[in-house]
Amino acid sequence: MFPLATSQQFGALPVMPVQAMTQQATRHARRVYVGGLPPTANEQSVATFFSGVMALIGGNTAGPGDAVVNVYINHEKKFAFVEMRSVEEASNAMALDGIIFEGAPVKVRRPSDYNPSLAAALGPSQPNPNLNLAAVGLIPGSAGGLEGPDRIFVGGLPYYFTEAQIRELLESFGPLRGFDLVKDRETGNSKGYAFCVYQDVSVTDIACTALNGIKMGDKTLTVRRANQGTNQPKPEQESVLQHAQQQIALQKLMLQGGSATKVMCLTHALSVDDLKDDEEYEDIMEDMRQEGGKHGKIHGQSFDIISH
Repeated sequence: MFPLATSQQFGALPVMPVQAMTQQATRHARRVYVGGLPPTANEQSVATFFSGVMALIGGNTAGPGDAVVNVYINHEKKFAFVEMRSVEEASNAMALDGIIFEGAPVKVRRPSDYNPSLAAALGPSQPNPNLNLAAVGLIPGSAGGLEGPDRIFVGGLPYYFTEAQIRELLESFGPLRGFDLVKDRETGNSKGYAFCVYQDVSVTDIACTALNGIKMGDKTLTVRRANQGTNQPKPEQESVLQHAQQQIALQKLMLQGGSATKVMCLTHALSVDDLKDDEEYEDIMEDMRQEGGKHGKIHGQSFDIISH
């Protein structure tokens, strides 16, 4: 953790008892997730950078001083939590998604504990539309505007699909407010999934229903609201039946003395935390595809959540 002291002039606020309570209550809405950090990143450089760019785009709304009051970095997973002075400044920081930090484009997202319904009562939940993003080399609407309950996850995209082709498909339901095709940092190739938000949010569910399950070459699209989560609970009867079917299948395999099949079952491959983050889940599934592909062509890949 990197608390920024007043003597460092990073805008840390003197903490009084009432203020401390307020800060704790608003913390989930004042924190920003920053992913894809380069190995050279540290708490000081991240704090200095984001305080600087917030000032450049006109995103500071809590008075003079630096917007960043705290930074925590997970060096192993290359991400940081950046805490802002105010809820409004954190929302303005959402417009910085894709900004270049020390030569690398970084992802700027809400943290997993962000609660949109609670945050709505604390301040603006969307970036100010008048931010001067051009001052830091960003194009308004390119990757911004991708937060909130109407954010759509689009998975199962063929890797050879270009950004223009995906946009054309999605925009058949209306113009997009934001779009982000997730790419591998090292190769620049598509990872096979994207996020988008429509300007007219009323078409969100229409697009999800129409596009979900569509066959694209040898792949099938998964299109849904991003905040639905990958691990939605199933009806109790379905979960019990599914668990029983799995146990029967495993018993049959044991009785068959290890006879060969075309299917390989991996257990304990994903945790509940992995399933809470669409990008983390897709990265893990992609790693499995790549490792399995070293031994032969993979014809299909799926996972099931078993309730015990």
